[in-house]
Amino acid sequence: MIKLEIVTPERRVFDADVDSVVVPTASGEIGIFTDHVPLISALKPGILQANHGGAGDRLAVGGGFVEVSSNKVAVLTDNAVTPDEIDIEAERREKKEAEQALQAVASSPLDETEAERERLETADIKLRLAADR
Repeated sequence: MIKLEIVTPERRVFDADVDSVVVPTASGEIGIFTDHVPLISALKPGILQANHGGAGDRLAVGGGFVEVSSNKVAVLTDNAVTPDEIDIEAERREKKEAEQALQAVASSPLDETEAERERLETADIKLRLAADR
């Protein structure tokens, strides 16, 4: 078993023993199983999957970090939500606003639009997760 903790600045979102975890990192998704090698990696916005007892919990997570050590996985992220916590209409508005903001700065360098691109990606991830309920 693996002890999985997902923490945001506001709250502890998840704290349970799981069989495995799939985490979206800056270099791609990684699967974490019992006795995984120690690891620290940047987290990118995406869907985290926690598997236990044949079932699974999926959460939308934002940027942050993941640390794996001694069968413990700590996810420190700026936001994490379960499918039931997602306000679909609010996320649709957020996505539309981010798309409009990106259009307005379309000729700007990529590094200047990073925040808006992440905002759009996060809204899109939450909408995909809510659609899978």
